[in-house]
Amino acid sequence: MTASATTAPIDVYRDPAVYDRERVVIFARTWQFLGLEADLVRPGDYLAETLAGYPIVVVRDEEDVLRGYHNVCRHRAGPLVGEARGRCDREFVCRFHEWRYGFDGRLREATGFGAGEGLIVADFGLLPVRVEAWRGFIFVNLDVSAAPFSEQLRPLDERLGHQPRRSAKVRDRHPVACNWKVFVENYLDGYHKEGVHPALAVEAGSKRYDIQMAGETALYEVRGSSGPAESLWAWIWPNTGLSVYRGVLMLEHMRPVGPDKTQIEHVFLHEPEDPRVEAAILNAERITEEDAWLSERVQGNLDAGVYRQGILSQAHEGAVVWFQAEVVKALG
Repeated sequence: MTASATTAPIDVYRDPAVYDRERVVIFARTWQFLGLEADLVRPGDYLAETLAGYPIVVVRDEEDVLRGYHNVCRHRAGPLVGEARGRCDREFVCRFHEWRYGFDGRLREATGFGAGEGLIVADFGLLPVRVEAWRGFIFVNLDVSAAPFSEQLRPLDERLGHQPRRSAKVRDRHPVACNWKVFVENYLDGYHKEGVHPALAVEAGSKRYDIQMAGETALYEVRGSSGPAESLWAWIWPNTGLSVYRGVLMLEHMRPVGPDKTQIEHVFLHEPEDPRVEAAILNAERITEEDAWLSERVQGNLDAGVYRQGILSQAHEGAVVWFQAEVVKALG
């Protein structure tokens, strides 16, 4: 019989120094959701977000290629763009001193810099990030040598198979007062639905959750006696959830905004005029509220200093065991 695993040290959920290190060793090296490909239609269209403290901008260039950069001018760290979404006319122009950059990242003009030694234009291009589009979603990775996101997503792609084109979208955000890992572990836990999500438990009835790790992806299926999946929930390392429920595809990005603050980003994609949409979205929002309530209280109990270490069920919390081990490994 395999011994149950103990939980991670509580300092990884409380210490600001741990969060600072996570930004470098986890979030600067993994694929993070940025936005929707449908919002980048014309050359010059851009999306900008701050991900784990890193300001990022993605633009569609003149060759119809998506390019990503740190939203940071190489002169004195001014922003290239100031809005979350917009359009640039053939180039980025820094909002501070108007240095001008092509969409290929090269510095075109150090506007008004003046004569003097030390400025080699070729040395002051924008700092690039990797960009990939997947099923209409845009992901970025600050590590330009990272493996393709498509490789990480292969198990999920196989399970999803062909999906209908979903062009309509709803997007919202929920602030949660907890460490990002507390919320992720709640998402990965197939052990708690009866107590925390009573409506979900009634709907599932006698069905059970099957949770499997496939590489860096956790796959959840609600199965009935007949076997085939009726709904699909998935989680992608380190902080992205995806579900298909009543015909609605939902992406859930668990974005850290500090050591004890997380923002839950929801994007719902659905077919226009689908009558199931409202019920699916209300269900997801209710579950998020219930999870947020619980996660905030878990964080409070961790901060209280009474709880030191717990134990994890091999039968129901295998994905949590895997996640905690990966975090501890990344932190070194």
